Amino acid sequence: MRVVTLAGGTGAAKLLRGLAACVPQRDLTVIGNTGDDTEIWGLHVSPDLDTVIYALAGTLDAERGWGLADETFQCLRAMAAYGADTWFNLGDRDLATHLTRTRALRDGQSLSLVTARLAAALGVAARILPMSDDPVRTMIRTPGGRLTFQEYFVREKALVDVVGVDYEGATAAQPAPGVLDAIRTADLVVVCPSNPVTSVGPILAVPGIVDALSATAAPVVGVSPIVGGAAVRGPAAALMRTRGLPISPLGVASAYRPWLRRLLIDRSDLACVTELERLGVQTDLAEIVMKSREHETELARRVLERR
Repeated sequence: MRVVTLAGGTGAAKLLRGLAACVPQRDLTVIGNTGDDTEIWGLHVSPDLDTVIYALAGTLDAERGWGLADETFQCLRAMAAYGADTWFNLGDRDLATHLTRTRALRDGQSLSLVTARLAAALGVAARILPMSDDPVRTMIRTPGGRLTFQEYFVREKALVDVVGVDYEGATAAQPAPGVLDAIRTADLVVVCPSNPVTSVGPILAVPGIVDALSATAAPVVGVSPIVGGAAVRGPAAALMRTRGLPISPLGVASAYRPWLRRLLIDRSDLACVTELERLGVQTDLAEIVMKSREHETELARRVLERR
């Protein structure tokens, strides 16, 4: 069974671990968000791609939801002593990933190629594809000016008002090699429980991807990142409000219409079922908040159920 996922953030990492417990990794393709990519200390950092790779490699720090387990931060402290910005926490071993990526990109390799190299080196058999090899950056418009997503989310802790979100470079970007074909030939496409605006939104902004999702014969199944009127984690609710989307599974379904066929929602959102079905989206009730590895696997099994 060929499973293709659209992924970004910690919710995606948890579900991907569950999926990898249910299907062989070689049958799993991850289309990762690169709108969060940024430059730190001259290094190209791809937070969502790295989180996916580390999760599938079994090396992700499960408590933080980002970076490597048992990480140290000696370099970060040394950089602070030299007066460098240290609001973005780069761990010592994590630096090896960014150094390898940056050197490869400067040597003319594509982001797709270096991502495959990094995944293989860590023993990940799943196919990890960036949404595009071209630069696309999620920019957050605030009353005080524009911020990159990492400046908004990490430096400002998502506490500033948001008046708009742009995907800079998206209209000129092309899907990375293999992305469209993976969607077209999938047996199942899964939209992970990721922020619809800043994790999945940049992927959908790359020309050709929405058309492929609309045309694929595979069922497209989503998992809601909204439970009981609030985001499970992160600023999804505030950003959805900026887009005029209801802070509920209805808003998630609206962001993914008309190609979303089925949506798993939390049992606490039972009241949304009738309206979701009126929108043409099949609904399954499940325990959405993944609090353990066993729960990740159980939710993945529900996602994989044939309907």
